[in-house]
Amino acid sequence: MTQLRISIQSVKNVAIRELRRLVAKPLYIFCMLVAPLFCMVFFLSLMKEGLPVDLPIAVVDLDNSSTSRSLIRQLNAFEQTEVAMQTMSFTDARIAMQKGEVYGIFYIPERFAADATTGKQPRLSFYTNGSYLIAGSLLFKDMKTISVLAGGSVGLKTGTAKGLTEAQIKGQLQPIVVDTHSIGNPWLNYSVYLNNILIPGILQLMIFLVTVFSIGSEIKFATSHEWLRVGNNSVLVSLAGKLLPHTLIFTLVGLLACSLLYGFNAFPLQSGWMPMVANIFLLVLASQAVGVFMIGVLPTLRLGLSFASLFGMITFSIVGLSFPVSEMHPTLQALANLFPLRHYFLIYVDQALNGRELIYCWGHYVALMAFMILPFLIARNLKHALLYFKYIP
Repeated sequence: MTQLRISIQSVKNVAIRELRRLVAKPLYIFCMLVAPLFCMVFFLSLMKEGLPVDLPIAVVDLDNSSTSRSLIRQLNAFEQTEVAMQTMSFTDARIAMQKGEVYGIFYIPERFAADATTGKQPRLSFYTNGSYLIAGSLLFKDMKTISVLAGGSVGLKTGTAKGLTEAQIKGQLQPIVVDTHSIGNPWLNYSVYLNNILIPGILQLMIFLVTVFSIGSEIKFATSHEWLRVGNNSVLVSLAGKLLPHTLIFTLVGLLACSLLYGFNAFPLQSGWMPMVANIFLLVLASQAVGVFMIGVLPTLRLGLSFASLFGMITFSIVGLSFPVSEMHPTLQALANLFPLRHYFLIYVDQALNGRELIYCWGHYVALMAFMILPFLIARNLKHALLYFKYIP
């Protein structure tokens, strides 16, 4: 019991020392509070409409008939599409797209209306700029939709001329009606898709950097002996005291993020608050543990920060948000489990989006807790670096 009280007191002393260091260096305040809060406000306000609207396209209308003009009006009526340029020259439209002035080109050939009504099957063409993934994808969908509608409109006129009823014509044009329901995000809101991972991902990156910097700076500026002395010469006690203020601050920031996502913006939260509160708390602890492991493996501030930055940026590509992990190379599928945000993402999908029973994702909670073993694995190497490593500028 005496040893336990000594350890608790040592943790408290190290935590007080760390709080003084946090207040003394504005960089800590920026990385722990300013940067995450700025990113929350920036991304949530950037995508507050849910989907981009009025994306500019160019229309090359070589037919210039009432039918082609009707198509252009219908295309311009789509919320996500704005006909910003009408021209008779495909070259002018292509140059505008290369300059980034428009994201797509809708091409209507000569004699489109006449050929359509005589059954010659004219071809509508549309081009999108794949360099802009979201803009190109959304415009492709709108232009494809208007092309299908154009075919249906022509078929309706032709069928009417043949004396068919409207019901008969619709049955021929669309024999099977598809009823689509988007589960989890019925509004197809891009903010729901992206911000629920971007914001925790940025928080994880900041935790990596702050953890590595706080320990690495002790080595660089030769204050590690004093840190260990305050921590009763125990590297685990010293780590616990140093990271405790970080844990409290980052957890509060994480809870604020949850409040903005699921409270203020009313994003889907099928499971209630507690599973996601536990999720963000475990993400903070797991990220800190990974940060300790980074600086323990590379006990140089410069290399440790490089490791943290690289690992943190790769996270956004490998967690499965932008590209499904199941379609990656088997090696990358295995490596994806080494990133805390991967398990956070899977818990988020199961709990917040789908509202599944906890038993289906308990393994990912365990995986986040398993990251906390890392400081114990690297403790001896880290203590040796704190005691004997000589920083070379």
